[in-house]
Amino acid sequence: MTEPQTSTKSLAFRGIWPALLTPLHADLSIDHAKFAAHCKSLIASGCPGVTAFGTTGEGPSFSLAERKEAIEQLIKNGIPAGQIMVSTSCAALPETLELTRHAVNAGVHGCLMLPPFFLKGVSDQGVIDCYRYVIDGLADDRLKLYLYHIPQVTGVGLSHHVISTLKNMYPHTILGIKDSACSTEHSVGLANAFMKDLTVYVGFEPDLPEMGRRGSTGAISGLANFMPRVVKRLVTQPDAATTPAERERIIKLLGLLEGYSLMPALKGIMAMLSGDPAWLRVRAPLVALTADEFKALEKSITAFGIDTKSD
Repeated sequence: MTEPQTSTKSLAFRGIWPALLTPLHADLSIDHAKFAAHCKSLIASGCPGVTAFGTTGEGPSFSLAERKEAIEQLIKNGIPAGQIMVSTSCAALPETLELTRHAVNAGVHGCLMLPPFFLKGVSDQGVIDCYRYVIDGLADDRLKLYLYHIPQVTGVGLSHHVISTLKNMYPHTILGIKDSACSTEHSVGLANAFMKDLTVYVGFEPDLPEMGRRGSTGAISGLANFMPRVVKRLVTQPDAATTPAERERIIKLLGLLEGYSLMPALKGIMAMLSGDPAWLRVRAPLVALTADEFKALEKSITAFGIDTKSD
């Protein structure tokens, strides 16, 4: 694959690209109209783009056909392809390649890709081979790839050796790393090792100021589904006078969510803020909040206070 001679740092995304929650109809099919409306609302709030089918979006719970159609429908419904990031991760590599090819041909900004996440105890070489299968199989200079590290979910991490090897092999394809390990020490280690050539983004919002000081320029964030402005300020204004208080506020919110399964709880907040209970729906193996759980969450979030115009 011929590599263009362009700085990957200049091509990497900037700002907050929310990790989209996926709205569902009663039959648990994707509600494309609501999905597009949610994206438009986030872009109108200042987000440069949006991220579909990551962990927050229940990505692996949807079929290839559903995920392809959803991206096509977003574009058809007015979301510019260049403002869409797609997690193309699947357990089977041919399917990851197929989704990645579809996303690139659709003209999206970039693709987010997990390491293999079914077999455990996989060697570094096995992880490298998986990424090579997709990058070499696609053989398309348009591919912009972000490595996705979330070992508490996948059971497989991305070591420094894996990252440096892939970056050396594909210097103009690998644009960044999304670190969702929720470990400040790990994120700082990635920044120290790779921020010169790659942008390191964190998914754990309390770490955004620290990473902003080290050169991170944005985030793919679940809380940004309803608090995009706060999330942006944390990473882009890490030393502002208001940042410590806003960071503590985010920590408090995450604490309120600890007693719930995270994605159903995030959808519960969306249901509460929008007044639309359809947001509560999730795909198995997730289980939607019960009526009592939703009532308790609503009470605590109301007391916490989320201002959709300033947050």
